[in-house]
Amino acid sequence: IENAQRKVEQRNFDIRKQLLEYDDVSNDQRKVIYEQRNEVLASDDIADTIRAMRDDVLLETVSLHIAPGSMDEQWDVPGLEKALAAQFNLDLPLTQWLADDKTLNEEALRSKICDAADALYKEKEAIVGTQGLRQFERAVMLQSIDSHWREHLSALDHLRQGIHLRSYAQKQPKQEYKREAFELFSAMLAGIKAEVTQTTTTVQVRAPEDVQAVDLHDALSNVQFQHAGFDEAQDFAAAEAEAGGLDFSSVGRNDPCPCGSGKKFKQCHGKLN
Repeated sequence: IENAQRKVEQRNFDIRKQLLEYDDVSNDQRKVIYEQRNEVLASDDIADTIRAMRDDVLLETVSLHIAPGSMDEQWDVPGLEKALAAQFNLDLPLTQWLADDKTLNEEALRSKICDAADALYKEKEAIVGTQGLRQFERAVMLQSIDSHWREHLSALDHLRQGIHLRSYAQKQPKQEYKREAFELFSAMLAGIKAEVTQTTTTVQVRAPEDVQAVDLHDALSNVQFQHAGFDEAQDFAAAEAEAGGLDFSSVGRNDPCPCGSGKKFKQCHGKLN
């Protein structure tokens, strides 16, 4: 019995140890993401972080169409123009820039795209105000971090459930879990960066006076003047119109109304009369 008990305890210990090793991976990632989240909460101004994210995402998009170190003939400028317009609401005449300036190289073009994005973003800031935009940036960042982190935890749970099958392929499940968990975490951080950039660059802003004018117009257009018995009078009018030409002279008060409403006569057209 003692030997059996020792074997069971050793097995349970190994299971707990294995679970802790898996948990250590998610705990390390949790520390990183919570540190970033706390920095956002503690700061009233994350404009520099937003700008750095925007530059990174824009440059990654440029690299998809203009490979670093490639020849001018290999550049997909029309595709880049479409991508910038669709993903970031940046309608930039890249083809015209290159036609007007023959010395515009890859590095200068990247810098010019980022500068144009910064200029358009500053226009939004001038419309809504610095404080309003800073609050919006913090809200977008926190929401993106929270949603992506929840999805990441779900992905880690799914990965852990089937990771033991890797042993059949002569692979170490723990090492495979750590490797794929790191890849998932890196993809999550990239997803946060892309989502925050796309949200902040594509948001449409309006001046406060324009918003007030639209709200006032909507309020006035939706005004309905009603009085006591308004709904009842409308029902009576509709019922009377439907029952036009019917003879009610021989109908008793408790008989079904000839109009077909299913009500008693005294509760329908008898009430009207």
